[in-house]
Amino acid sequence: MVIIDTTVWIDYLSGAPTPQTDWLDREVGHQRIGLTDIILCEVLQGVRDDRLFAKVQAELLRFEVFSTGGMALAIATARNYRALRARGRTVRTTIDGLIATFCLLNGHALLHNDRDFDSFEQVLGLHVVHS
Repeated sequence: MVIIDTTVWIDYLSGAPTPQTDWLDREVGHQRIGLTDIILCEVLQGVRDDRLFAKVQAELLRFEVFSTGGMALAIATARNYRALRARGRTVRTTIDGLIATFCLLNGHALLHNDRDFDSFEQVLGLHVVHS
């Protein structure tokens, strides 16, 4: 399963060509693609038009959406944040920490365009799809 991060969905839905959106275009019918409820929220909250909101929601709900949160993920994310900080790396957002930790705990790869995930890959072994 490849989890697609908000950064990629925003580019993909707006038609912006990037290596990540090219990968998604190529692999959408060949790979298991998913997202988390947090990613769904991030993408949808940026949609300004009601009609477009419904369209984007329908598009994203074609894919598997995983529920996140809960005490186990919160504690694991805090541990990962602390481990990275102890190595001199600071993750800028808690949401990115939750997404990365969700992928680590569940063995999912992540397709992203956000440097906050680099530390999770380099230090904690997050599997990242490089397009």
